[in-house]
Order: sequence, then structure tokens, then C-alpha cells
Amino acid sequence: MKLEGLRVIDLSQFLPGPQLTLMMADHGAEVIKIEPPGEGEPNRHIGPAIGGHTVFFRNTHRGKQSVCLDLKTVAGREALLKLAETADVFIEAFRPGVVDRLGVGYAAVSARNPRIVYCSISAFGQTGPYRDIPAHDLATEALAGLVSLNIGQDGEPTMPHVPVADMAASLLAFGGIMMALYRRVQTGKGDFVDISMHDAALSCTPNITGQVFAHGRAPTVKHERSLGGGAFYNIYRTKDGRHIVLGAQELKFVRNLLGEFGRLDLVPLCERGPGPHQQPLIDFLRGRFAERTRDEWVEWFRGKDIGFAPVKDLREAFDDPQADARGMRLRDADGHEHIGTPVKFRDEPGEPRFALPSVGEHTHAVLRALGYSVDTIGSIEAAARPRDGGK
Repeated sequence: MKLEGLRVIDLSQFLPGPQLTLMMADHGAEVIKIEPPGEGEPNRHIGPAIGGHTVFFRNTHRGKQSVCLDLKTVAGREALLKLAETADVFIEAFRPGVVDRLGVGYAAVSARNPRIVYCSISAFGQTGPYRDIPAHDLATEALAGLVSLNIGQDGEPTMPHVPVADMAASLLAFGGIMMALYRRVQTGKGDFVDISMHDAALSCTPNITGQVFAHGRAPTVKHERSLGGGAFYNIYRTKDGRHIVLGAQELKFVRNLLGEFGRLDLVPLCERGPGPHQQPLIDFLRGRFAERTRDEWVEWFRGKDIGFAPVKDLREAFDDPQADARGMRLRDADGHEHIGTPVKFRDEPGEPRFALPSVGEHTHAVLRALGYSVDTIGSIEAAARPRDGGK
């Protein structure tokens, strides 16, 4: 696999960092998850569980090792630094300054291993007036303007539902780390990668900043090409209360559908581009699509050269034959479902490993390999055990 031989230390929690290291583990990297004493990674306890693990944890931590260290102790901190001497990549996702206070920031780690690629993922990055503000995905999306683009039928902003900032930050971190590793081949030196979820959210807007950069104003959402201002990039309710979408605005698709409906006279509305002048066409299509059920429209569109799709719920999406064909829904030996790995290679494809670690399961083995004595390991493990009933 592409990343065999790469050792990654993952000090992050929740979604962006664990998702990043999951992609690396799926492609052969050795990922060592550093978990805090007590309950460990929060994903272990969030959401529905099956087979002894939450689905959230299963989808972000398969194929990783777990080492439990108390970084507030000298021995725990030194163990992590000694481990970092053997690693290629170090990932953390605390608020800026936390790892420095713990003694495991970039300066301390790179002093022990100048080849390390150290990646910090945070809400607002290591610089700027917001760097110390606590925030998760929703707040960074709100400040980046994305929430203002998610307008419901009542005209009010609605929840984005998909963690765009989290996932975009994860992917950008993945790319940044790969670039730094590539550069290290030439220079022999690692680097510090500073990833901001807010930056990541802003970077997702190249197709909707036209009004912002050209005219200095926020877009009128319902008039924008990709936000509902075009009849052929829109959502329509069907007879059974479900929905379909038209998802391609090229005029050839417009003519193909309106020709089928005998309404080529409406094509000029699309030739003028998106905006309120398309409302008569939107109204016409709403009326037509309300005449049949969602699945009846699926059959009607079959074989036609028109950008169309049924709106599927998430259960239907993972049951779709396309997801299976592309390996995006996997099952382990116990039949538990997993999200597949999206990065495909013709040679050396990823091979997800479904084993899930218990908290600290690999502490002894990893520290023993670093040369620690059994007695010292016992002391480090004892310091990392839950105290006060695990609270």
C-alpha cells in the first residue's frame, strides 16, 4: 500500500484529525492513537453503538493502535516525545497553545526529530484574532458565511447537517502532509502544517463568490446559479411527498427535458442565466414533478440524457449499488458496516483493517519497542489509569 512504512502519531480527537489518520491507516500507515486517561477518544461514546463500539468510532478508528498516556506527567510527556523520535507525522487538534503548555508542541517535537511533519488542526489556525476562540464545525461555518447560504423554505438559515469545515479541514490536512512529506525527500527536513477549519470553509466557496468579489455584496441565495436560482439545479417534491433533483444546467439538458415535456418555449428563460426570471419555469416543473412518485420519475428518466437524481436518505445511499461497486460500503467479518476509503489506486489499493483498539491496548507493546523496561511501562500505565472512578 502507498503509505506502508509511515508512522503517524495521532493526538487529535472527534472528527477532522481522526478522519485524516483513518485515510492514512487505510493506505498502510501505522497510526498510533494517543488517548487520554479515562474514557479515551470521545468518539467511543457518541451516537449509536453495535458490536461493542459506536458507529462513529468504528468509522474513524479502524486499523489504528491505541496508546494511553497522561501528558500532564513527566513520564507520559517524555514517552510521547520518545515515540515522536520514531515517527514521520504528528497530528494534534487542540486549541492553539495547548500542546506547547503540555511540552509536546512543534518546537519540542522537531527538536527531537527534525524530519517530523507536524500538523495542527484547529478552528481558526495558529494566528489571527480568533485563534483562541473555542469552536466546532457549526461556528466556523457560520463565521465563514456558509450557514447564511443554507436557507430553508421559511427563508431562515438552517443547519448545514454535513460538517463541511471538519471534513474540508481533514482533506486539506491530508494534502498538506503529503506535500510536506514529498518536500522532505528533497530537503531531509519536516515542516509545520497549520490547518484552520475556518480557512477550509472559506476555501469551499469559489463558485459562489461572484457577487462578493465582483460587486462587493453578499449573494441573494435564492437567485444564485447553484443555490436555487436555476430551475435545472433545484429540488422538486414528488406525488408521494418525496423529492428529486435536477442537477445539470447546460442548455443541452434543458432542451432535452423541456422537449420531452413539449415546452421548448421555456428554454429562453434558462438562456438568460439564473435569477427570478426563471420562476415561471420552476413553477412549471414543480407542477409536473408533483404528478408522479419519486420512483416513477426514476423509471421515466432512465436512459434519458438529463441531469437527474432521486433524493435518497442515507440508508438508501449506502444500499445503492454504486456505493457497493466503488467499495464505499464495506462489511467486516462480523457483518458490521463501515464507510469505505474514497482514495482509489489501480496499483496498491487501500486495504481497510477493521480491528478496533481498546483504550491503551497497545501501550505496553509500543513502549517496550522504544526500549522501556517492564517496570517503567507499568508506572506509565498506572499513571494513565482512570482516577476518581474514571471521572
